[in-house]
Amino acid sequence: MKKVVLAYSGGLDTTFCALHLTKDLGYEVHAVLINTGGFSSEELSETEKRADSLGISSFTILDVTKTYYQEVIKYLVFGNVLKNQTYPLSVSAERILQAKTLADYAKKIGAKCVAHGSTGAGNDQVRFDMIFQTIIPDIEIITPIRDLQLSREAEIDYLKKHGISMNFEKAAYSINKGIWGTSVGGKETLTSSQTLPDSAWPTQVTKEKAEEISLIFETGELIGVNDTLFDNPVEAILKVNELAAPFGIGRDIHVGDTIIGIKGRVGFEAAAPLIIIKSHQLLEKHTLTKWQTFWKNQLAEFYGNHLHEGHYLDPVMRNLEAFLADTQTFVTGKVKVMLHPFRFQVIGIESEHDLMASKFGSYGEMNKGYTAQDVKGFTKILGNQTAIFHQVNKPDHEN
Repeated sequence: MKKVVLAYSGGLDTTFCALHLTKDLGYEVHAVLINTGGFSSEELSETEKRADSLGISSFTILDVTKTYYQEVIKYLVFGNVLKNQTYPLSVSAERILQAKTLADYAKKIGAKCVAHGSTGAGNDQVRFDMIFQTIIPDIEIITPIRDLQLSREAEIDYLKKHGISMNFEKAAYSINKGIWGTSVGGKETLTSSQTLPDSAWPTQVTKEKAEEISLIFETGELIGVNDTLFDNPVEAILKVNELAAPFGIGRDIHVGDTIIGIKGRVGFEAAAPLIIIKSHQLLEKHTLTKWQTFWKNQLAEFYGNHLHEGHYLDPVMRNLEAFLADTQTFVTGKVKVMLHPFRFQVIGIESEHDLMASKFGSYGEMNKGYTAQDVKGFTKILGNQTAIFHQVNKPDHEN
């Protein structure tokens, strides 16, 4: 029997793949759940039980949450990366590390094949395949959902036929959980006009009274929440999510251009990522210079898009990460945030590196570092070339 390592989450697609590869194709299936911070201990236990019921050869859980933060999430925060100014790359970021981890595991156990449950109409198929063909080019890639062109309804019918028990009503929605947010896809996101029902969101609203929290950053990394310092930023991220998600904060639907050239729409819940990114961005507005901010915005936009489209292993990404990390030297301080049902407000910052220090002057009030004559001379020189152009050419509106 040929060994195949299957990227397994316990959801509808990967449950179908495990059973199909075992029962129909006769593979020796080694299912691997790569945890990027989205599973509780109860969910992991339930997933293991389901995997064992499918007749597979082995089931393994690999927790890569801290690695995920160090190699990917950290730079998404440094870059304030939001795809189309909306989506914090909740799924696309974790797919990169999942694919890398799966490739390494396949080499470790001597598997001749790897498999994933991506469809033929999404981004994940490209992300997984690109990583695999780069790291393990000689290993066969098997994609049952894509190759058989299956609908979710067809998968459900197949599993029911084989006596597999799971919450098929919940399985009507494709849910991907990770520390950097949860994506939710369903029949509503296949349209341009419908929104997801409340029941589809992973976290239900249980908080209504406004609550103020503070986020503590050190050289760009979140290290504390509400004056409690954590040993690892992962713990701080989880704490922000614990405080904010029950407000229903971070729910949205992202619309974008897929890697394969069609428009895609997906719901997501990402309370912690959105609050952290917006808080970090405000702190940067106070601590970076104008041109640091300008160039960081340009390069971060490219970094996010390149990562989203599966190019994580392109060496230019390491170059950009070095730049992003270098910009964080003085991005240290506390950010105050007010939480409300379904929204949040970033109030302000405290930092010893705040470039808005009043000793240099107060905007709209008084100047302390220059005289009125300095400004008159500066303005004349600043606008000199434009004034010369208008004197020489006399545009039509001045004739």
